[in-house]
Amino acid sequence: MEYLVLGALETRQGGVLVDVRGMRQQRLLALMLLNAGRVVPMDFLVDELWEDPPPSARPQVHNAIRDLRRVLAAGEHRLVTVDVGYRLAVPEDAVDAHRFTRKVREARAAERDGRFPEAIRLLQSAVDLWRGEAFAGIHCPAVTSAAVKLNEQRLTALEDLMALRLKVGETSSLVGELTALLAEYPLRDSLRRSLMTALCRSGRQAHALAVYDEGRRFLADELGLEPSPQLRALHSEILADAPGVHDAPEPLEARPATVAENPAPGQRPNCLPHDLTDFTGRSAELALLQEAVARRATGAPLMLAIDGMGGVGKTTLAVRVAHRVTPDFPDGQFFAALDGFDESRPPVPPSQALAALLRADGLPPERIPASLEERSALWRSRLAGRRCLLVLDDAATSAQVRPLLPGAGETLVLVTSRRKLSALDGAVALPLDVLPPGDAVELLARVAGERRVGREPVRAAEAAALCGYLPLAIRIAATRLRDRPAWSVADLVDRLADPERRARCLRTADRDLMALLRASYQYLDRAQQRFSLLMSRQPAGSFDVDRAAAVTGLSTDEVEGCLDVLYENNLIRQEAAALFSFHSLVRDCSRLLPEPPDGTVAPAGVTVAQLAATA
Repeated sequence: MEYLVLGALETRQGGVLVDVRGMRQQRLLALMLLNAGRVVPMDFLVDELWEDPPPSARPQVHNAIRDLRRVLAAGEHRLVTVDVGYRLAVPEDAVDAHRFTRKVREARAAERDGRFPEAIRLLQSAVDLWRGEAFAGIHCPAVTSAAVKLNEQRLTALEDLMALRLKVGETSSLVGELTALLAEYPLRDSLRRSLMTALCRSGRQAHALAVYDEGRRFLADELGLEPSPQLRALHSEILADAPGVHDAPEPLEARPATVAENPAPGQRPNCLPHDLTDFTGRSAELALLQEAVARRATGAPLMLAIDGMGGVGKTTLAVRVAHRVTPDFPDGQFFAALDGFDESRPPVPPSQALAALLRADGLPPERIPASLEERSALWRSRLAGRRCLLVLDDAATSAQVRPLLPGAGETLVLVTSRRKLSALDGAVALPLDVLPPGDAVELLARVAGERRVGREPVRAAEAAALCGYLPLAIRIAATRLRDRPAWSVADLVDRLADPERRARCLRTADRDLMALLRASYQYLDRAQQRFSLLMSRQPAGSFDVDRAAAVTGLSTDEVEGCLDVLYENNLIRQEAAALFSFHSLVRDCSRLLPEPPDGTVAPAGVTVAQLAATA
């Protein structure tokens, strides 16, 4: 049995369409496919299937699951019931979205190795899997969010395919395809550049200039923006009749990685995300970081590494600092999202991040070398002698960051990560904790409305505490309150007081706090996850090594090893030299981890359920 989600949702058995009747069953199947192979909690399904769940929501989900099992009975895949929900046991290749992402990943590996025909073949087969918009007709928050990501990945794959076909010398054959794509997606800069290049190489210089002018007017009319530096540069090359615009480039691996001209002062890039107008607190951290920038050594790079648990505000702080010190770094401000802790995709490889940074710095795609080592060397060469600012957000490891670092020049590098990046030599480390209670309440008020929150100061303090003083949790809760005029702050507190309702309250269409925290566990092995699960369910607020050993049945050395890993990943706090604790929301998240296969804690035979009952 195969499942097709790259278009209208379809289930096929041996090529024959299997009818999944009823919109609720279709939405349920879509949610299970999004989490194929993983446990999907009942509470998540209820929250996704109903905006305002009725009292009979759980029985209705049970009935829908029963009906869906009948549909799937024709195939070899099973819908399994577990303690907290359900799991759809299907191999990845049974879902066309997984096949698509695998082919794209293999294509990019082939491109990096210089195997351009194979990369083109793989990308073409990937985009051929699509039949329309992903999950067309299925409407619930998680599916809508996933569909947006998948649709964007399809467009990116199409852009890469067009660029690769240009790279190997195709021109006239591409014009029609690119024209149709650009008519559908007029804001896609890469498609416009590819079409202009294909037209010029086909001897249609005037048409290429007309495509540029059409895009310039469209951007001005719709968004009030100018064309990108890359598009303007291509326009200038066409006007100047530069030979490189007319001729197909030689194979990338055959050219030396020469250093391109640095961008002119008027074209220096600023890629920083917007600064939040309701930024709250962090005065001590801002002062410390700005002081480090002011005292940096002349002529040498400076690296500041901000670490902390998910949702603590690392990116927000880094962006705020970056905007404040931008005048000190006039030669370009860059931002690279490294996706180190994103459940939906793997971390961005350094080679891919370097390609994006080089393109942001004005380097044409065809001049970006193939290997990681060449890209890293070219990036260092372009930064040498310049005063630039580089934000590397959500790094997974030090190894992901190192190839992106400058070698010389007065570049400031701001790195954020959920891990303590101890292996980044020379970095100034700043561990970031939750907000102080006063600042947490102030953030709640600034997002939800100061007058409204000010009428219930005691309840506002309770709400901030129930959010664990975690900025993202407070922001999501405050947004819910802001968007529901009929609620009081007390109503919000009621929803935050119960752990299950709190998890639902701290989830919106595009932000899910529990999912964000859960992503921090993906790098732990099974033993470390088991340790975290069991310690989160023991009743004491804090614990030492001996208590952890008694709860888990591990030796002292094994416990110390697990504690070290959790601490390095900012999943536990160290209150004293030998005393540890969980943040309240991390504790909630840890309790949702999969239970050990036998459900027991050796050697004492205490079950997980018994631990939970004593908590």
